[in-house]
Amino acid sequence: MEVDIRYEKNLVVNNKELNYKGIFRSDELFSVINKALTVRGYEQREKKTEELVTESGRRTSLELRPFKAKANYIFYMIKIKILLDNVTEAREDQQKYLKGEVSISFDSWLMTDYQHRFDIKPVLYFLKGVISKYFYKFPLEEKFPSELRSDTDYIYHQISSLLKSYQKPSGKPRKKEEDIKKEVEKEISGLE
Repeated sequence: MEVDIRYEKNLVVNNKELNYKGIFRSDELFSVINKALTVRGYEQREKKTEELVTESGRRTSLELRPFKAKANYIFYMIKIKILLDNVTEAREDQQKYLKGEVSISFDSWLMTDYQHRFDIKPVLYFLKGVISKYFYKFPLEEKFPSELRSDTDYIYHQISSLLKSYQKPSGKPRKKEEDIKKEVEKEISGLE
């Protein structure tokens, strides 16, 4: 799909943000994003990537523009901006992690090309736009914004659940692997 100026662009989700500070693994983060996009049927497209090394750590900026064609004249596009800031390497529980700030924002666009679909004159195109915006929504067109919103929420929650999995449970430090094994052995020996 080539984004052309002739598309009518409707912003459905505006700057939905996800912020996280702590440890994470970038390979798992990008794997979850790619998997969520694939599950929802989006074709993946990377617009730009920038990386800057500073004294406080790396700063990586990534912009993804996945899209999905719903019909010859209707497309979904989700703009995902990912910023990894002050990223340094960290070791925790004998594993390598990255430590820093993760900021992800989502913009979802519903793009339509009615003018070229119907090959209609500008006046008829204008009237169709006014009618569909203020008076009558066609049943087929009515479901598209809610489906796009649902896709964006799905991707947001997949990323959010991954980042929450890295956090320690509040109030309690993480148990070490050896302590967990000892507790399991006690429970098993108590059952016998």
